[in-house]
Amino acid sequence: MTRAARSQADQVHAEPARPQQRSSAEVEAPRHLAALATEPWPRGVSRRATMSIGAVLGILKNEFPAVSLSKIRFLENQGLVQPQRTPAGYRMFSDADVERLRFALAAQRDSFMPLRVIGERLAELDAGLEEASVTAAHATTTSARLRPAELAELAGVSTEHLAELTSAGLVGLDAGGRYPAHSVAVVQLAAELGRQGVDLRHLRQMRSAADRQVDVVAQLTAPLRGRPNSPQDSRQRERALEAADELSGLLSRLHSALVSSGVERLF
Repeated sequence: MTRAARSQADQVHAEPARPQQRSSAEVEAPRHLAALATEPWPRGVSRRATMSIGAVLGILKNEFPAVSLSKIRFLENQGLVQPQRTPAGYRMFSDADVERLRFALAAQRDSFMPLRVIGERLAELDAGLEEASVTAAHATTTSARLRPAELAELAGVSTEHLAELTSAGLVGLDAGGRYPAHSVAVVQLAAELGRQGVDLRHLRQMRSAADRQVDVVAQLTAPLRGRPNSPQDSRQRERALEAADELSGLLSRLHSALVSSGVERLF
């Protein structure tokens, strides 16, 4: 038998090479990462784009009173959320988009986290890193309603002080005995003012002044808002919210300018 024939025979009868065994983690990892790449955080939340930017603003306003349409657009421009567009060019958001916006706004408000860091945290969540710990914190900071003890703990005040602020009308309980999440910011600011010597009488006056500004916004946006319980398309609601947001911002800036001007006259 020639050398070539012997080599061929050896190849025919040789035992096929066994594939190198890999651990189950090594086998599953690529599939896991591939799944993550196709489903960014938050996972398991609807990605059907059914909400206009005005509807999203209405949802977030309950927890973040200072949020505005321009703020939502800015966060979009920073790449933190990517809403879909209708053929006419209108933004349409999903529940998942709202959760990402809520995460970014809570991180800015509660941790003073810069946008660069927020983007990095969202990228980590998209990759499945540290999701358990972040999700727990996220659930705490985005709860729609808070028990008195929870609100007091988040705001850093005693339950007795919270009860005083409630009696003064700074914050209010719903029918279920809970506070809306935006009460955290109100209580924190009221507590800081109290440490500066501002008493409940002055805080009541501030509450009344704020209510009068809300009345102005209500009157000026009434034609856009229509009658209570009347049918209203999403585009009309978006225009009403945008007008109310702009008026609110202008009134806040005017108030700040007037206070600054008055303080300057003291010196």
